[in-house]
Amino acid sequence: MRYIIIGAGAVGGTVGGRLAEAGHEVVLVARGAHYEALREGGLRLVTPQGTFTHRLPTVEGPEELGELRADDVLVLAVKTQDSEAALEAWGPRPVAGGGTAAERLPLVCAQNGVESQRLALRRFRRVYGVCVWLPATFVEPGVVSAPSSPLSGMLLLGRYPHGTDETARRIGADLDTPRLGAPVVPDVTRWQYAKLLGNLVNAVEAVSGVQSGEEGRALLGRVRAEGEAVLEAAGIAYAGQEEQRRVRGDKVHFDPLDPARGAGSSWQSLNRGTGSIEADYLNGEIALLGRLHGVPTPLNDLLQRLANTFARERREAGSMPLAELVGLADAAVTP
Repeated sequence: MRYIIIGAGAVGGTVGGRLAEAGHEVVLVARGAHYEALREGGLRLVTPQGTFTHRLPTVEGPEELGELRADDVLVLAVKTQDSEAALEAWGPRPVAGGGTAAERLPLVCAQNGVESQRLALRRFRRVYGVCVWLPATFVEPGVVSAPSSPLSGMLLLGRYPHGTDETARRIGADLDTPRLGAPVVPDVTRWQYAKLLGNLVNAVEAVSGVQSGEEGRALLGRVRAEGEAVLEAAGIAYAGQEEQRRVRGDKVHFDPLDPARGAGSSWQSLNRGTGSIEADYLNGEIALLGRLHGVPTPLNDLLQRLANTFARERREAGSMPLAELVGLADAAVTP
């Protein structure tokens, strides 16, 4: 199968690079300066094992590929706020032998949150979800850092909304490279909701930086507890933290190659000044479920609002003092 990585940033670039190392055919999809750098100098993947350059076919959109192949796999790795545009662009593309990508090709959503696969299923008949455990950083155009070892990451894969099939097993076997793990699971959404709870802290990192002190950890715990209460009220199952640790084991050990770039995806969006952030699909997912099921979510409401304000106004990542953020949080939960 040929893997078309739609969004060759931190996660997409790492997955594409590791697939290429294992001998699989890969096409990268990127935009702007990143596209130009990939075309001119290849993808530089910085890892604990060294820096590897992968010169892979790179396109800005589906038109450059022409008719898609029947053995293509589309891997959607853009931020959720960019999913709709990508789905609209790739879904109608013709496939050799007849039909369109949306009708015939598998689409793998390798993203944070749970919304993209819902959007995808409106257009694509065969959608696969991934719980992405893959710490990575888009360093600069053409360069991606994947600092974990011995595996760069684990990708728990399954048919969306549930189940497995032969295609999932084939994709999982390809992704299960010497530097990636890809267990195929029948309940992928249960793992994705567990990851969602962990990603609620992304907005805290984006606004006030990585938190390792007691006060910061206490705030992170409050935000997560609010999310857990919402999922319980909604009757949504999620894998517990101990179960996640058992599955990960010591396979994905995160050791930033550059401590200054050790923060998560939302911090990275602010640091690059993209003007957008994924908080609507992380903290906003909890806010949505809270409103649907009558559970107040003042902390996640606050973080969603702050993260979006920082992105819109292009404020410096991590620039709000933690004490100020904690004060706002305390005020938000006070009747």
